[in-house]
Amino acid sequence: METNTDRQIPHPNPPDITVRCAVITVSDTRTTETDKSGQLLQEMLGSAGHSITAYQIIKDEKLAVIAEMESLCHREDIDAVIFNGGTGIASRDTTYDAIEHLLEKTLPGFGELFRWLSYQEIGSRAIASRAVAGTYQGKLVFSLPGSSNAVKLGIEKLILPELVHLISQLHGI
Repeated sequence: METNTDRQIPHPNPPDITVRCAVITVSDTRTTETDKSGQLLQEMLGSAGHSITAYQIIKDEKLAVIAEMESLCHREDIDAVIFNGGTGIASRDTTYDAIEHLLEKTLPGFGELFRWLSYQEIGSRAIASRAVAGTYQGKLVFSLPGSSNAVKLGIEKLILPELVHLISQLHGI
């Protein structure tokens, strides 16, 4: 099976870039002790050489998600904001609804590829995911489902392989 490392990368990443990340878990029930997805995001980003400059758990409420995104995207010490949770279609899933209208530029391929990769793992239930990514206020914004498997898939297959490249493009490096 071919992997990302087997493919030729059209534009090599600039060397020695540490992306400063905010990890936000959107949940009505998780705590710092039970937030396996938020912990996994932090561990995987850190292992890849990036830094975590903010971590929060916020309620799955549209206004709370908007306020958190606006606050984080105005901070100078953050390059990327990664949300997990609240991307489904249940009445309490508001992350997508809060984020999608704020994005200045969207990365449609992120959601498309995420759902395609998810389909390979979980089948047709992948259609319920509203994973999304784009830019806001000069920051990269990603939104993943809240399950640990979805977070692992999104960070491992999509975000980490492209994070430095996307930051470089966004900031003209």
